[in-house]
Amino acid sequence: MRRTGPGILIATAAVALAGGFLVNQLLTATGHATFTPLITLPVLLIALGAIVVVLAIPVWRASRGHTRAPINPFRALRIAMLAKASSLLGAASVGFSGGLVVFLLTRPVVPPLGSMATQLATLVAGLLLVAAGLVAEHLCTIRKDDDDEQPGGVDPGFGAHSH
Repeated sequence: MRRTGPGILIATAAVALAGGFLVNQLLTATGHATFTPLITLPVLLIALGAIVVVLAIPVWRASRGHTRAPINPFRALRIAMLAKASSLLGAASVGFSGGLVVFLLTRPVVPPLGSMATQLATLVAGLLLVAAGLVAEHLCTIRKDDDDEQPGGVDPGFGAHSH
């Protein structure tokens, strides 16, 4: 599995930013109120980030020899994939809420602080989720074995021993 790079996170945030802006643009064009996320969204994003990191810590401890329990590679992979998905969800949340904020700031009327607060809280929670996902992904990295160093798993000394 490859680590999550900044390019995919930036691309996800950029697409979501355009989406957030367009959602509010379409809502106001059709005479509806702008979209404002519930206050529970940032709380859930932060909770998800904390859970992902907590799940990754035992994998890190086992891979570094801090515990006698063996590493279950399937569990480590599942947690690493959850971490990757979390960082992408965080980037999408940052972008979407950023698009909502940009839309409100481009209006001729200054938006009330109440409507901006949840969007800004979602943006910050999304950033925290990206960070938590990347940290958890790092914690799930298992050090390479000595036999992983050779491509194809072939021992270069095979057959070279004299008897």
